[in-house]
Amino acid sequence: MIDFDTLEEEIKKGKISNSYIFCGLDEELIKEGVDLVVNSVVDKSMKDLNCIRLDGLNTNFDEILNACETMPFMGEKKAVVIYRAEFLKDKTDSSLSKLYKEITEYLKDIPPYTIVVMYYLFNDKRDTPKKNKKLISLDKVSKVVHFDRLKKDRYYKKVEEVFKKRGKDIKKVEARYFAEKVTNNFDIINREADKIIAYTEGREITKKDIDKLVLKSSEDDIFDLIDLISMRKAERAIDLLDELLFKSDQHMLIITNIENHFKRLYEIKLLKNKGYSIANITSKYKLPTFICEKLINQSSKFTLNQLKEILDICLRTEILLKSSSNDKTMELELMLFNIFMVK
Repeated sequence: MIDFDTLEEEIKKGKISNSYIFCGLDEELIKEGVDLVVNSVVDKSMKDLNCIRLDGLNTNFDEILNACETMPFMGEKKAVVIYRAEFLKDKTDSSLSKLYKEITEYLKDIPPYTIVVMYYLFNDKRDTPKKNKKLISLDKVSKVVHFDRLKKDRYYKKVEEVFKKRGKDIKKVEARYFAEKVTNNFDIINREADKIIAYTEGREITKKDIDKLVLKSSEDDIFDLIDLISMRKAERAIDLLDELLFKSDQHMLIITNIENHFKRLYEIKLLKNKGYSIANITSKYKLPTFICEKLINQSSKFTLNQLKEILDICLRTEILLKSSSNDKTMELELMLFNIFMVK
């Protein structure tokens, strides 16, 4: 099992496998990987004839077999791309399970002139290939590539490329600021970049433009983090914390958001105990009803004493982050560990 960086290195060296299984959350990044493989084996002028694309939601084994067995037209290689291959999902119905078994067997004996690329999109941002038994099994007969988050420098460079491809110059400082603020998903990045380019037509992009147009996504992440804490899923909570730090690298902002969220849960817990309805709470906080319902549901998973103790832990961590020279990431991870110890 390899990552996108390794895939690029292998293709640069001319090491092309007969079949690839791509997986991850970021479809735009995966499509870039597909293009990388296809362009390395199929001549651009012959792509319409020697690159066959099949819809993984609707295809069947006979269609895949026919696409793979047909000889390339005026070329040495052909590519067969199966996008959104739902049969790679860990749990499927009997027909998709049958298709998966047929393809697994066929991958052992693909014609030497055919390169197969399949990709499967994760449903949850904390999914990994190692949690999917089918992907683990396929790794023995194919090259499984996990399109995870890019390393920082490469991520920033690719964000700059998004603007350059659209004919818009953006300074490195503003590009990095945009990259840290936007959700690390190139489907979202492309849409947000289009908005900013349209808004700043004829002039340079500034940080104020980015602040004005790029919506904050940290609130959703904090919701997810508190959910994981309430479900006692420590490992996944640490993974999400690391993800938050990768996106913003702002330890004080993260601890403040976590602390404020738990304060809100404590207040809502008190109001519910006093007999306040959802309508009362919605009116008091001027929040949409569905947000209040989520907060009420989260607060129900903690006692008042637990929320008090968690707030104390958050406050102690905040003081340490401000006054200590200790590793800030370690302090936040230790804070999560202490929260999980609250009974």
